[in-house]
Amino acid sequence: MKTRSPFLNYIAEYMLVRRYSLRTVDTYLRWIASYIHFNNKRHPASMVDNEVERYLEHLVLNQNVAPRTQATALNSLSFLYKHIIKNELSLNLNFARSKKQAKLPVVMTPEEVKMLMAHLNKRYYLIAALMYGSDLRVMEAVQLRVKDIDFDY
Repeated sequence: MKTRSPFLNYIAEYMLVRRYSLRTVDTYLRWIASYIHFNNKRHPASMVDNEVERYLEHLVLNQNVAPRTQATALNSLSFLYKHIIKNELSLNLNFARSKKQAKLPVVMTPEEVKMLMAHLNKRYYLIAALMYGSDLRVMEAVQLRVKDIDFDY
């Protein structure tokens, strides 16, 4: 998690001490760094709600990000101002919100799933079957331990 910025290193250390997940730390640091670069490397303490609004609008209008991506950026900046700067953002920020339509997920038929499972390497079959049968996410399946499985059920 080391960066060249002492400020970002401080944020990472702050989050890790409070047991934030590594992915959350990495994601928040990327958004905070992007926000700082967008504002010509000014320190966030010297900026106010206007800069946050401009940055969030830039994400939608120029980078065409999805609503959840914009929400993640907003959460990152909200964390920065609330916990690091100790000056919370206004609750009524006025910025253009992303309105991309969520794509419907592609759902496989039971026959397609059987065909897929039949072609899987034995090494990956168990984890794929557990994910499919138990509705586990990837990280949940990867972190699964033998003691977590109820063999009697």
